[in-house]
Amino acid sequence: MEGEVLKSRFKRVCVFCGSSPGKRDCYRDAAIELAQELVSRRLDLVYGGGSIGLMGLVSQAVHHGGGNVLGIIPRTLMCKEITGETVGEVRPVADMHQRKAEMARHSDCFIALPGGYGTLEELLEVITWAQLGIHDKPVGLLNVDGYYNSFLTFIDKAVDDGFIKPSQRHIIVSAPNAKELVQKLEEYVPAHDGVIAKARWEVEQQQMGFNATTLQTEIALQIMDI
Repeated sequence: MEGEVLKSRFKRVCVFCGSSPGKRDCYRDAAIELAQELVSRRLDLVYGGGSIGLMGLVSQAVHHGGGNVLGIIPRTLMCKEITGETVGEVRPVADMHQRKAEMARHSDCFIALPGGYGTLEELLEVITWAQLGIHDKPVGLLNVDGYYNSFLTFIDKAVDDGFIKPSQRHIIVSAPNAKELVQKLEEYVPAHDGVIAKARWEVEQQQMGFNATTLQTEIALQIMDI
């Protein structure tokens, strides 16, 4: 991971990815390649806090390359997603809602590696936040060997059928490799289609058998600070 340091407009990148490594070597290779690209630009990693699967690979590679790593994980998942040695800072939170809010708050952009339901849920939430104007941080798909082709086809179908505005298709940036994707994110310019200048959101989280918790998130859109 040694070599020329590339300048970046970002400081911290949030990576969504699977707690499984997947069945193909290309997914594991892509996680390590992404970590190397982050290190080459001196970008810190924010991720879901697990030590297994692609989460473990990307966090360990960034850490070993000298980057700072912040893992955010619900306490109830720590036994399931953390095995063996962890790297960097692991910050336990109350639940999944707080995990996503904290990951977003500490990040300047988002990248999704291949993953399953959890990865897609995290990805779609930050895309929706961008659509609503809660943030204008870039959102990228690392489309490893066409993994997200069907997803992107679905999004295009939703645009064609009038469920997503054409200008909002621009929210999603994709590329087949880490270097190209990060460069596209660096060059990303938000569409500002009805973007709210400042949003204050309160999320009531109620779970049967547990006390209700209130998470209040304030997100100020300050492009110059990115």
